Amino acid sequence: MRGGEKVLEALCEIFPSADIYTHVCDMSAISDVIKTHKIQTTFIGAMPYAKRMYKRYLPLMPMALEQIDLGAYDLVISSESGPAKGIIPTSPAVHVCYCHSPMRYIWNMYNRYYDSSGLMTRLMMPPLAHYLRTWDVATANRVDDFVANSNTVAQRIKSYYRRDAAVIHPPVDTGAFHPVCADELGDYYLMVGELVSYKRPDLTVEAFNRLKAKLVVIGGGEMLEHLKKIAGPTVTIMGSQPFDVLRHHYARCRALIFPGEEDFGIVPVEAMASGRPVIAFGRGGATETVVADKTGTFFATQTIESLIDAVERFERMDFNPAVAVARASEFRKEVFVQKFRRLVEQSTGVGPLALLA
Repeated sequence: MRGGEKVLEALCEIFPSADIYTHVCDMSAISDVIKTHKIQTTFIGAMPYAKRMYKRYLPLMPMALEQIDLGAYDLVISSESGPAKGIIPTSPAVHVCYCHSPMRYIWNMYNRYYDSSGLMTRLMMPPLAHYLRTWDVATANRVDDFVANSNTVAQRIKSYYRRDAAVIHPPVDTGAFHPVCADELGDYYLMVGELVSYKRPDLTVEAFNRLKAKLVVIGGGEMLEHLKKIAGPTVTIMGSQPFDVLRHHYARCRALIFPGEEDFGIVPVEAMASGRPVIAFGRGGATETVVADKTGTFFATQTIESLIDAVERFERMDFNPAVAVARASEFRKEVFVQKFRRLVEQSTGVGPLALLA
């Protein structure tokens, strides 16, 4: 139940009679709201180890999507950061695509994925990526209306597909987070999220090693053990933690450090909903949520020196927790629901629905 699944959950609440089609579904991992809907998987769901290794079946996904029979539906909503928009709706059905990002691993982050892959993957990536790019661009014509989760993603849609996109930021459960009194605040900075290379957790750890300032890291991922090895005495690597522990640390940190470039980035909004400021890399979705010199500050380059400079500037900044909470409330689920319902009403009358996750 990460960001994409939270969007699907909100769509399920908007359209309670919708059916869901997906490649793979782990019923133990999804919310009760999603479970109330009829869920059908493609043939990939029956492949060996599909729940754990579904990414390995990417070359088969275009074929699987095009085999889905959507003839019974007037409206199809695809929710994707992969190839889900490649389904074939039956004319005259309307297809609205909520795009978290065009496939990162074949477009804007291709070289980063390639460089971090093993030998066999690097041999396969160029021809596979060429095939997927051609198919991905062609299937953009199967979408009637694109919706992007940020202006950053809307620009990618324009660059890769030559299509315009409305922008509706994804829903954030801001009501689950609350600020605490000033005397409860801690003396540590906080980094939260999946510990993978493109999110640059190593940059934050190395910067705080040099600052000799307290940093708490919450999250799991492929870089967890590496970060534990390089962490200095002022850095605490907690790994994955329950929600209550996460919420406790959000509310009591000096500030959240957000060193990666994200499509949108729910974590900074959760920190602001907790009444805490954000120090973020000045590219991507964070630039659309964090307000410079009011709810946080930015650093210009992904270097240790630039991040340290931002932390030192933050220490001189006046910060009002109420301003951060108010800013976060602009991204609450009710706002998403209202905007998305209005967009669908403009596209077509609401009939039987299929949601593609």
